[in-house]
Amino acid sequence: MAEQDTPPPTITAMKIPIIKKGEYDIWSMRMRQYICHTDHNLWDIIVNGDLQEESAPTGDQSDPSAPPFHNVSDAKSLWEAIKSRFEGNEESKKMQKNVLKHQFENFTTASNESLDKAYDRFQKLISQLEVHGAPISKEDINQKFLRSLPPS
Repeated sequence: MAEQDTPPPTITAMKIPIIKKGEYDIWSMRMRQYICHTDHNLWDIIVNGDLQEESAPTGDQSDPSAPPFHNVSDAKSLWEAIKSRFEGNEESKKMQKNVLKHQFENFTTASNESLDKAYDRFQKLISQLEVHGAPISKEDINQKFLRSLPPS
């Protein structure tokens, strides 16, 4: 008798978010969501540390080809190292906040841009403003988006 076929593992539609300098906050929220969705126990280790971290092997620190975080031995330390490298200082956060406000004020939709793409781009901008501590009222958001649409 033939072996019973097992269904392939379920593939999720989530993509691992890429981190960029100055976008730590939004990356952090997306990464936390991704990790909690795929392996909640890993998120617990990141937050609380690994209880067995003392016995965890460390990377070869003499290897020049090792990744930038080669001396990190556990998930919690890795998360903190990523945060310190990509979060930026207060001045860069303030500058990013001002850039986002300027992008909001000057937001327009091109006549050849689909409504879905324009809305997605606008929502990303609103999310980034909220992450950087510059929330905008729902009324202002709605008015800005509607005014950004082309006459056609």
